[in-house]
Amino acid sequence: MSAYFSSLSDALKQAGILQPCLLLDLDRLDANIALVKTRLDPNLAVRLVDKSLACLPLLAHIGKALGTGRFMTFHPPISEAVLKAFPNADLLYGKPMPVSAARAALVKGDADWSRVCWLIDSDERLAEYGILAAELDSQLRIAFEIDVGLHRGGFASPGALSKALRALPAHKGLRCEGVMAYEAHAPHIPGLFGGPAKALAQASERAAAFVACLGPDQRRILNIGGSKTALLHHGGAANEVSMGSAFVLPSDFDTAGLDGFKPAAFIATPILKVVEPMLPGPPAVSRLLQALGRFPRKGCYLYGGKWMAEPVFPLGMKTDGLLGLSSNQQFMGLPADAVARPGDYAFLRPTQSEAMLQQFGPIAVLSQGRIVDRWPVLPMM
Repeated sequence: MSAYFSSLSDALKQAGILQPCLLLDLDRLDANIALVKTRLDPNLAVRLVDKSLACLPLLAHIGKALGTGRFMTFHPPISEAVLKAFPNADLLYGKPMPVSAARAALVKGDADWSRVCWLIDSDERLAEYGILAAELDSQLRIAFEIDVGLHRGGFASPGALSKALRALPAHKGLRCEGVMAYEAHAPHIPGLFGGPAKALAQASERAAAFVACLGPDQRRILNIGGSKTALLHHGGAANEVSMGSAFVLPSDFDTAGLDGFKPAAFIATPILKVVEPMLPGPPAVSRLLQALGRFPRKGCYLYGGKWMAEPVFPLGMKTDGLLGLSSNQQFMGLPADAVARPGDYAFLRPTQSEAMLQQFGPIAVLSQGRIVDRWPVLPMM
């Protein structure tokens, strides 16, 4: 591990990157893409989650490798950017948009919104979108959010979906494309309640019951899964799975369904100071806490901080509860034998990729041991 991060440090120094940045290891990313190709059920397409990969060159790189132009989208400014960047892209909303937000995007008309499928989670929203389609005299594509065990909303039963489908002909401007299911709960179900495998099977069975309610011309999008579960689906009624974070593997995605994947995105930041830390107040207090193992004998201050990320290098670097977090210069405890100097780089692994990829400006893209490009990111949500 030390050799790996030392090589990243050398690349950053050679590129003259002297402030906090998001570093993307393109070689690791490609290895993760290869694992997706190997493990994905051949009957399933991949829909890339734009909020988790909020960088057009990154989306283009993965989309080209997987041969997909399907995107799951969550935020109109990002949706607009994706529509403009990918002329053949097909977008599915991953959360229901307030009808006023949909109206604003459609009226603005700066992109081809006919390639967007809006998500409907209730009878009330169905009616609202029906009114919107009539108001704009346009056809709107919709998919129904279905609850397969996460209980975060959507149609709770096949009967409830059937009722909505019966109401659909009254809304002449709406066209049903299919359903979207999400089972992010499955990997976290304890063995006492059947475990992940049973939860995933139950979610798949529930999804099939919803799909059975659809007409033959309403099954173009049969979406299920997320990064933690997409590669575990085999058979079933779905024809596509959503994936995003898996490709760069932030730490929240260290699950059995992504075994063998490697982290490909890191926060890199210069070390400003290396210190023998002391708490404010009498020195004896610091010495006592150090003797008790409650406060480190060595530490450093980082350029920036307070990120949703876990320290990974220098080895043994930790946040400290006594001095707390800082977004300006964060103190980190170090092992007493740590070799670190001002100007060295510290590395942290994001816990998630959404929002984190966008906090540092252009992404530093590493390949074959050097920084080969800087990729611009999409607007924050």
